[in-house]
Amino acid sequence: MPGALTVQPEARPALVRALSSTGQAVGEGAPTGPPDAAAAVADRTVPGRLAATMGAEVQHPELGSLVAAVPEDEDARATALSAVAAVDDEAVRLRSAVKARDGFFTTYCISPYSRYLARWCARRGLTPNQVTTASLLTALVAAGCAATGTRGGYVAAGLLLLFSFVLDCTDGQLARYSLQYSTMGAWLDATFDRAKEYAYYAGLALGAARGGDDVWALALGAMVLQSCRHVIDFSFNEANHDAVANSSPTAALSDKLDSVGWTVWLRRMIVLPIGERWAMIAVLTALTTPRIVFYALLVGCAFAACYTTAGRLLRSLTRKARRTDRAAQALADLADSGPLAQFVAARGPRIPGAWTAPVVAVVGAGALIAAALQQPFGSRQMIVAAVFYAICSGIAVAGPLEGALDWLVPPVFRAAEYCTILALAARSDIDGALPAAFGLVSAVAYHHYDTVYRIRGGTGAPPQWLVRTIGGHEGRTLVVTVLAAVFTGASGFTVALTALAVAVALVALVESIRFWVSSGAPAVHDEGEPA
Repeated sequence: MPGALTVQPEARPALVRALSSTGQAVGEGAPTGPPDAAAAVADRTVPGRLAATMGAEVQHPELGSLVAAVPEDEDARATALSAVAAVDDEAVRLRSAVKARDGFFTTYCISPYSRYLARWCARRGLTPNQVTTASLLTALVAAGCAATGTRGGYVAAGLLLLFSFVLDCTDGQLARYSLQYSTMGAWLDATFDRAKEYAYYAGLALGAARGGDDVWALALGAMVLQSCRHVIDFSFNEANHDAVANSSPTAALSDKLDSVGWTVWLRRMIVLPIGERWAMIAVLTALTTPRIVFYALLVGCAFAACYTTAGRLLRSLTRKARRTDRAAQALADLADSGPLAQFVAARGPRIPGAWTAPVVAVVGAGALIAAALQQPFGSRQMIVAAVFYAICSGIAVAGPLEGALDWLVPPVFRAAEYCTILALAARSDIDGALPAAFGLVSAVAYHHYDTVYRIRGGTGAPPQWLVRTIGGHEGRTLVVTVLAAVFTGASGFTVALTALAVAVALVALVESIRFWVSSGAPAVHDEGEPA
């Protein structure tokens, strides 16, 4: 019974026994279930008896505008029928099509009319996948308008980006309204959101370059920061969503704040979710310059990252949770360790301690980023720093990631890899290096997002052959540092980064498409919750 009852294969014999005893009890009019189960006496319906026998907690959702009654006489029956007839089914379907928990901008500026657009699409036989594709195409056209570098192009880009977001909300509402759900649709929705935003960043950078302003470093920085924010959300949630005794004073405070209406919206807005973020980008694009857009993005996303990370650190340090083996495996998969790190993890030293993994990861990442920022471009010291980082990466994942702060390991690895590519490209002073680096980070980020969606869908990480083929995070970082040392000419580094980006994109994208088309796995995504 989808959405009502899920029974794992190993539990089905117990369910059959419970159905047998429940059916017998119903026939005899006797209570069923454990002797101390008050629900067995209070609820004599078959579902109630079955729940008591299985020891399950029955949930009673609010019906809202719907009506449910068990009339005992004709008058009560007539009253119930009248109440049912008074329900506006169409209005209920439209309200149900809108997500119950969403950002302020989406809830009050988009959903009030996008639901009617969803109904319009449903009546004309359009599918959610078609609307999702239309949203992507609209965003790509917006990026093209931004790339013109003219004021008219920027205004058109802002308007089209907002309309793309309207369509982005509409596809999910159409799926809920018309009950058209699919694995492909969920994957497209999850993937296209990132593709649209990062393509728009590239369009802004191209437009600024036409006006003589090079903002590729800012565009890549915004993408790195946004991707690292997401992996913090994903990593923390995967580490804690099935933990035992998963409570803390910080979580209790958060729940208490949620009981005050205005704090709910404030906390949803300051994390700069996709609705608020795209609205800010669209308005600033139309009214200002690409440089100001990226400055605002970097400041806003940095504040949001500090806020959410601080909340997650406090929760992790104050809760007494016992994390499961599944959570530890999810963090290991999110780490994206390649052959070098796996070799060190298997053959290298294991340092005991609850905080060993995040501390060693931070030490390795800090040394790598510091070298990228301080050493001359092409320096052999960068290769030494990358090797040291690979060794630290292997030591960090040598044991199970079950510590309170081990969820920090994947975000630290993402920041080390992305920031190293950014720093090397920015300091190379080679034409085209930053756009090539933007493409490389885009390809790698796609692989990392794909890993998240697979884990959340319950299918595990991508196959090991894929991770080994594209080198893992430490392997790619070492390759980029070697390329920087070897190709110091006018265009060699740019060509090498471009080739690496194309290779990673082809392998990751082909395997990803093959998996999502054939697997039937659900794709689940979000941008995290407030701290």
